[in-house]
Amino acid sequence: MPRKLKTIEIERISVEDYQRAKKTPLIVVLDNVRSTYNIGSVFRTADAFRLEEVVLCGITATPPSNEIHKTALGAEESVSWTHFKETTDAVEYLTNKGYTLCAIEQCEGSTMLGDFKKDPDKKYAVILGNEVKGVQQKVIDLCDHCIEIPQYGTKHSMNVSVTAGIIIWSLSRK
Repeated sequence: MPRKLKTIEIERISVEDYQRAKKTPLIVVLDNVRSTYNIGSVFRTADAFRLEEVVLCGITATPPSNEIHKTALGAEESVSWTHFKETTDAVEYLTNKGYTLCAIEQCEGSTMLGDFKKDPDKKYAVILGNEVKGVQQKVIDLCDHCIEIPQYGTKHSMNVSVTAGIIIWSLSRK
């Protein structure tokens, strides 16, 4: 039976090395996410996959925050982040920087995550929405793609931090 590694045995890079390291060409945009614990969880996942940045929009809380730190475990210090008052301003900024924008939402004509074909020559930004209302329609209207995670149960949505983990893992490996 394999032995579980102790934390001290797991080698990780420093915050400084992380900031200098090559990043996965993926940005996560949080559109009015209310829960600071969800925000912290997204930072931690972004750190794990060495993403370029987390963009916080609207009412989404920003570091420093004890609640964000509780779930981020310091990832809010390694992962670059910025805040926009309006998500549409963030979308415009990222479009001008050459990012392909993908709303993660249930939309007419959306592409199921397993069917989404990522172009290896493009940079992507994924937009995750508010825990109740999802991604704003005016933001969806500005996106290049709408990606949906297939669901087979009785609920019509998943927690935003769980969704972020699924999307980040899937797009990072393609």
